[in-house]
Amino acid sequence: MKFGGTSVENGEKIRHVAELLRQYHMDGNELVAVTSALGGVTDGLLNTAREVSVNGKISLVKELIADICKKHYDAINAAIDDDDIRSECIEAIDDRVDELEKALIGICYLGELTNRSIDYISSYGERLAAPIVSGSIRSLGISSRSFTGGEAGIVTDSNYGSARPLEDSYMRVHERLCPSLNYQIPVVTGFIAQNKQDIITTLGRGGSDFSASIIGASIDADEIWLWKEVHGILTTDPKIVPNARPIPQISYVEAMELSYFGAKVLHPRTIEPAIMHKIPVRVKNTFEPDFPGTLIVAEQKKIQDVVKAVTLINKVALINISGAGMVGTIGTAARVFSTLANAGVNIIMISQASSESNMSLVVNEEHLEDAVAAVRSEFTTNVVGDVAYDRDVCVVAVVGAGMDGIPGVAGKVFYSLGKKCINIIMISQGSSQHNISFVVSSDEAIESVRTLHEEFELDK
Repeated sequence: MKFGGTSVENGEKIRHVAELLRQYHMDGNELVAVTSALGGVTDGLLNTAREVSVNGKISLVKELIADICKKHYDAINAAIDDDDIRSECIEAIDDRVDELEKALIGICYLGELTNRSIDYISSYGERLAAPIVSGSIRSLGISSRSFTGGEAGIVTDSNYGSARPLEDSYMRVHERLCPSLNYQIPVVTGFIAQNKQDIITTLGRGGSDFSASIIGASIDADEIWLWKEVHGILTTDPKIVPNARPIPQISYVEAMELSYFGAKVLHPRTIEPAIMHKIPVRVKNTFEPDFPGTLIVAEQKKIQDVVKAVTLINKVALINISGAGMVGTIGTAARVFSTLANAGVNIIMISQASSESNMSLVVNEEHLEDAVAAVRSEFTTNVVGDVAYDRDVCVVAVVGAGMDGIPGVAGKVFYSLGKKCINIIMISQGSSQHNISFVVSSDEAIESVRTLHEEFELDK
């Protein structure tokens, strides 16, 4: 069971989480809890680290440390009602805060912030939260112990900021956690691990879900539960469509499509270990635990309504590469993709006309300038005539396994948008037919989502 930042935002919510875990444990379940940081802590750590690496102000470090101490002391007092356990937690927090303060002061003096340092600093959010969650469980009379991801056995490569678990992590986690599961609830830090040199690494922001999936696969869990502040995976963003509803069941493939296309409920890599080990993943609401949530399974369940969800990606940009010299020139696409890969640019969508005279790409907005500069530098000959771009765009994706082989879905999508006079700038559909994605101007993005949600009656 993984609990997100909203679920452990403060001491009262940590107490609620501990009571939930106690109830499931008393019902005869063997559990591992994975915790995020308290609300806002990780962002505060990263913002301060970046700021002091530039201005070197130790006073800012002192302010942050004071805030963090108060936040965690308040959480301990609200979550734990046993004086001895409180004292143990305060001692653990003091030790870790002392380490954190030294690291941040070091960054002030060095005036630089490496990816390795960022991982080390950002890890403290979870490392401060886990002892409090564990202490709250113990104060309810259930045995518990807190672990960092590395202590639990998750070993990764040294790709700081987005590390990948090594294969032997699964065996290590099994050996370290399984022997005590019949009497104890381990609480493991989400998001962080360590490499073979015992240096802290992170799995990327949102990686607590990934941690839970790795641990679930390692202990051969019956299910992996992700506790959020929502009722599950919804048909679209409720901020765009207030009557968006939870999807009772969805396949791994559909969930991955949705996470890739901007749905924030799941980390894009979360369900890789679950897929490999065929473990169902359930997304539930911490504050309404009786609601069944969304179950993610291997089976691609085709329902009468072929579309399951509509999602939106903001902060993207469109690049259009064109030129008469591209027609029939072998290797142009390969050069484009290699050039962008070498520039560290991730391509979200691709579309190319059969005439081969132009190619359209969608990239993250933050990568736009690097991408355009790299392509222009690569094609200095007359093969490519123009590299144009547009920042004022969004991607809309329509997702559903039931679309596979069903005629007329694309027609219905674009006809409904046409009736609303919404202009489609670019279209992409894979041969798997699990999604149709397209680009519209930013001004028309929200209206596109609302139109499609209504057209496919996803609120019903």
